[in-house]
Amino acid sequence: MQHADTSSTAGNLWFTEDRFGLFIHFGLYSLAARHEWVMTREKISVEEYERYATVFDPDLFDAAAIARHAKEAGMRYAVLTSKHHDGFCLWDSQLTDYTSAQHRGRDLVREFTEAMRAEGLKVGLYHSLIDWHHPDFTVDYHHPRRDDADAATLNDRRDMARYREYLHGQVRELLTGYGRIDYLFYDFTYAEPRDGWDGKGPADWDAETLLAMTRSLQPAIIVNDRLGIPADLVTPEQYQPDAPLTRDGEEVIWEACQTLNGSWGYDRDNFDFKSPDLLIRMLVDSVSKNGNVLLNIGPDGRGAVTPRDRATLAAIGDWMRLHSRSVYGAGASSYQAAPNTVLTQRGDRLYVHILAWPFGHLHLRGLAGKVRYAQLLHDGSQVRLEEIDPRQEALTTTPGGQPPGTLTLSLPTVRPDVAVPVVELFLATDE
Repeated sequence: MQHADTSSTAGNLWFTEDRFGLFIHFGLYSLAARHEWVMTREKISVEEYERYATVFDPDLFDAAAIARHAKEAGMRYAVLTSKHHDGFCLWDSQLTDYTSAQHRGRDLVREFTEAMRAEGLKVGLYHSLIDWHHPDFTVDYHHPRRDDADAATLNDRRDMARYREYLHGQVRELLTGYGRIDYLFYDFTYAEPRDGWDGKGPADWDAETLLAMTRSLQPAIIVNDRLGIPADLVTPEQYQPDAPLTRDGEEVIWEACQTLNGSWGYDRDNFDFKSPDLLIRMLVDSVSKNGNVLLNIGPDGRGAVTPRDRATLAAIGDWMRLHSRSVYGAGASSYQAAPNTVLTQRGDRLYVHILAWPFGHLHLRGLAGKVRYAQLLHDGSQVRLEEIDPRQEALTTTPGGQPPGTLTLSLPTVRPDVAVPVVELFLATDE
């Protein structure tokens, strides 16, 4: 079998078909513009941090425009931060007044969900299990108050049972008040102790009950693994796996969570941006290992998608417009990739993504006699095929023989003017 279908239920078939999504981190930290963990990195008190809420004004947050950017980039689903670790909520929660609705009269989750559906995109929400603003969330090694002089006694007045009730109540609001939610990205569990503090594990969230409630309220939903218990997919972050991911020897559904510049929230002075062609290579690399990519943008303090982020999404979209069939519904292939190439496969089509343009020929082991046609995907122009006799000697203008079973592609001298050239091979049979 060339393409392993790793979907475990009918409900997540769309996920392994769509392959590419947009992550959107937006909140009060966007005003600070110094990373989404600024509250704990700089050990800012709740009282000091709340000043961001008093000036929060997302006047340039345009969910409809974000949906268009995502769709034009070739993304098929999108995930918005309903609440990050700082506790500020982007929806009209009835359990707190620390919300965009209370401070600016805007329910950004509702704007987001409606805009994504209008563009035909699947709807996902990110929800932090952590809440540094909530008075009952106990201090630990990630908490901004961890180094206070009275840190050891702060937890005497805090009650995680009350916080769990709040956490579950807010998830219930999100899953009952906004129509169908296709994907819930929980974040995150850190059970190991550190620096004299206990971490937070599944018991702190009552993860089994929370997951059961999530699935009861939204039966078709996909849930990630960050409750600390198995769910529908695993989420490697800020690295590319070197092979399909497995658990107990069985392949699992996975999604690489990637940023444009190493920060999730808007980080004004961070210019460590990935180029569009690198991001495209990361996407096809993930698909070649049966994975998805969830690519993040961080709107600025007014909610605008930055010009650079828009340009990056547009450049990816230019490539996806011509090459998306090597991504959608595609996955790993058992055929051997040539050096400097990545293979994906969808049924009887094999896609050779050429990362470094060769001169003249590309040799593909094990494909002789198995390909009925080949073309460059961006323009549909034919690529000539041949099998070079293994006994042929390399002479003046004659290339040497290739191992038995090798198919040779004859490529143009000039590299196509696309971010990653792709050759589409029409296989003789769907193996």
